[in-house]
Amino acid sequence: MDKVPVRRARRAVTAGASATAQPALLLGSVFVIATCGLVYELIAGTLASYLLGDSVTQFSTIIGVYLFSMGVGSWLSRYLDGSLLRWFIRLEILVGLVGGFSAPLLFVLFEYVTSFRLILYALVGLTGVLVGLEIPLLMRILENRFEFKELVSKVFTFDYIGALLASLIFPLVLVPQLGLIRTSLLFGALNVVVAGVALYRFAETRPFRRSMTLTLAGALVALAAGFAYAETIQTYTEGLAFQDRVIYSKSTAYQRIVLTKNQRELRLFLNGNLQFSSHDEYRYHEALVHPAMQALPQARQVLVLGGGDGLAVRELLKYPQLRRIRLVDLDAGMTQLFQRNSLLLSLNQRALLHPKVQVINGDAYQWVRQDTARYSCIVVDFPDPGNYSIGKLYSVAFYRELARRLAPGGWLVVQSTSPYVARRSFWCVVHTLRAAGLTTLPYHCYVPSFGEWGFVLAGRNAHWRPDAGPLPAGLRFVTPATLRDMRYFPPDMSEVPTGINQLNNQALVRYFEEDWGPYVQ
Repeated sequence: MDKVPVRRARRAVTAGASATAQPALLLGSVFVIATCGLVYELIAGTLASYLLGDSVTQFSTIIGVYLFSMGVGSWLSRYLDGSLLRWFIRLEILVGLVGGFSAPLLFVLFEYVTSFRLILYALVGLTGVLVGLEIPLLMRILENRFEFKELVSKVFTFDYIGALLASLIFPLVLVPQLGLIRTSLLFGALNVVVAGVALYRFAETRPFRRSMTLTLAGALVALAAGFAYAETIQTYTEGLAFQDRVIYSKSTAYQRIVLTKNQRELRLFLNGNLQFSSHDEYRYHEALVHPAMQALPQARQVLVLGGGDGLAVRELLKYPQLRRIRLVDLDAGMTQLFQRNSLLLSLNQRALLHPKVQVINGDAYQWVRQDTARYSCIVVDFPDPGNYSIGKLYSVAFYRELARRLAPGGWLVVQSTSPYVARRSFWCVVHTLRAAGLTTLPYHCYVPSFGEWGFVLAGRNAHWRPDAGPLPAGLRFVTPATLRDMRYFPPDMSEVPTGINQLNNQALVRYFEEDWGPYVQ
């Protein structure tokens, strides 16, 4: 039997199968690189909001620069000639390295360079240009394998599906489970893997396969090493950012939580901003809770919004007449930390584990709109209104919802930033509460870690009396005398005219940025 025709037939079948598989592989590459490209964009926006604040501004500018740069990359793709597969493999390796190391590089440079925004946008722009080259290049590779209309349809279908996947898994899986550094390195490796698949599955790559293999392997080793040492990199960068020893750090879907410790105190930072020091937090939390609660001796049910550290709840539990304390905090990572960590359990006196306390993780803005209960006291302990997502929780629309949840004669208390440093911001909160139809009683106290800090009591048809009820025993700061003193505002903190913080203008966020701008990096 003549075996030569058989061998030729087998080679023809194999070549046919390979030719059929090649377009599928390239379309699969479209899906992977689209996912990677959007992940790099999301990483840059999230990291910028962590380090620079104001998530809306950061994401808006990052998206704008990234999309513009992709347009530049698409335009530049016309100049790539010769072996298109060779260009594609080079490009995937380069995208993998630049995008993969973007997060660790930005974290490290944040503490070393004075022009961080310039570095940030330059890196985002470079990544965008490289990602913008990918799809036009792939379309040119595939143009002889599909009809034009089918080519466009398939490429953009896979592109958009990949983008959808990235947008879903980034906040739900990647950030909480891997963190930003490991996520960027993982997806950088995926880009390099795409390059490797193209290198070894297409016959056209044989002339340069050996020379490219070493480059590809080196890129994968570098990314794998970065992934393995991601925690060390994160610890190093946080060591640069924080003066004290970092004893806990975790990225949740909503924020970066860091705990530091020295011989005197424990400190909590969210997205780099100090939230409390164990040395003097009692001043803040006593001032937040007791002016309202001592005026409500008949209080039975209290709502706490924010305050996932449980320190406000600790103060509320000093009132034995309370039957239920309901705490609503967005971040389960926060509340679980303060329910499990032994140092924090000691600090909040196991408040979040108390049988009277119900912990709910959810968006307070949406949750309050659906709630039907009435509360004698509502304690609002949100972070400062440094971005629009938090600014909505200081809006007149939200305060009107809170007013509906107040029982007759009840009080609402809001932490309201510094009336000294952020004078307009503080009085904007006061004026916004009044616009919601509430009577207000602003007050302030000195907290060494923060300086002068402001609060606002607000109620409907309620009259505050400093002697309505007794204060709990054992308080370290609040007394009948301090209750009176906290209501006095010297001229440099006295009331100034401001706008009302509404959802469609977010005036408070603008005031806050302008007031605090000279004091932050």
